[in-house]
Amino acid sequence: MKIQTQRSVLGKSVFGNTGVLAYFGLALFLAGCDQSAIAESETTKAEGESVALDSEVKEASYLLGFKQIEDLLQQTDGVIDADAYLQGAKDFVGDKNSQVSDADQQRVFTALQVAVGAKQAEASAGVREAGDAFRAEYATREGVTQLPSGLLYEVITEGSGPKPTASDTVTTHYHGTLVDGTVFDSSVERGQPASFPVNGVIAGWTEALQLMNTGSKWRLVVPSDLAYGDRGAGGQIKPGATLIFEVELLEIN
Repeated sequence: MKIQTQRSVLGKSVFGNTGVLAYFGLALFLAGCDQSAIAESETTKAEGESVALDSEVKEASYLLGFKQIEDLLQQTDGVIDADAYLQGAKDFVGDKNSQVSDADQQRVFTALQVAVGAKQAEASAGVREAGDAFRAEYATREGVTQLPSGLLYEVITEGSGPKPTASDTVTTHYHGTLVDGTVFDSSVERGQPASFPVNGVIAGWTEALQLMNTGSKWRLVVPSDLAYGDRGAGGQIKPGATLIFEVELLEIN
């Protein structure tokens, strides 16, 4: 779990189980802002003119816009049209009516979800198959245990402390890679252990942690269905990806 500004890949998606539409709940919050005050602000400068970030409020406002579009592009695999997104923001700030009617909102958001699904399916081509092949080979290795869920684990060091429950918070060190060895997240490389609720991470971790004695270090091979499935996570974890972790359970908080 990354102790940084971006979300950890172990955490749950910003869209949760409700898909792309959940993100647009933020728009309802923004609609409650003082629209006339926004329109009169210095941020409504001519197109192409840079806004001077000469106060903390302006810096925070800029960061909100930066992070929103960053998250949207990542979560939709780049399907979002940035120009249209910015036009929508300009229309709102300019006190204009939406160019998409209320009656059409559900239809167009559903179309967006379909487009995102198609892009994710395209991105996952070959990824799931590579993970399946890796797990099939890994399961034959000496010392590897395969659980009914499909999770594979190998004990590197066996601890003697208590096992956590789903309601516990734990501190771990971990190193996460793809099947090709690409590192996507590592508390070890950051030099800082991570603490999080056992039931607040991907399903493969939740299952494994409750089997581990404190002080143990395991290697986990997590199938896609116990990680991020067909949605992937960020830029490195593609839809359908199998994930590999070395996890050391340091303590139960």
